[in-house]
Amino acid sequence: MAVVHYPDAYVQFLVHFHGDRDYFECHEILEEYWKEHTDREKNSVWVGLIQLAVALYHHRRRNNKGAATMIRQSKQKITSFSPECEELALDSKDLIKLISEIEGAILTGSPYQSVVLPLTDSALIKVCKNECRRSGYTWGNDSNLSDPELIDRHKLRDRSEVISMRNQALLNRSKLNGGPERHE
Repeated sequence: MAVVHYPDAYVQFLVHFHGDRDYFECHEILEEYWKEHTDREKNSVWVGLIQLAVALYHHRRRNNKGAATMIRQSKQKITSFSPECEELALDSKDLIKLISEIEGAILTGSPYQSVVLPLTDSALIKVCKNECRRSGYTWGNDSNLSDPELIDRHKLRDRSEVISMRNQALLNRSKLNGGPERHE
């Protein structure tokens, strides 16, 4: 499905970013890609895009403090990695301008508005639009601000596996550090 030189995760990020506006899913998709396919360097274009999605997620929920932190960090990374943006068919100057406009809206308390990333590859856009149609989305639609599944996704997801893994890690650390063990 992905255009030859773009990772499938990036295409899926764009589909969700512009299709259903599920910024939480955008974050999840790119974070997984970043963990599996990079050296997990926190200063990267991937992290900048993840932070952009998280900033929009927070802004839409009216969490302006969280949105401001994320958009500031995103802007710094996107500015630092503008050549990598170009490799992802993102016009880096227009993207930085867009991020600055989002930052201004957040800092002034203006309401969230859906945005379109400045993509430069018409073949990539075509693939993304086709994938949107296949998934039942319309490319470029505004966010559905009345959909709690979209707005409060982080509250509604099943976290039992994550909690279980964290508890196991704590138990393992406790054992490594000479913590109490149960003998039965």
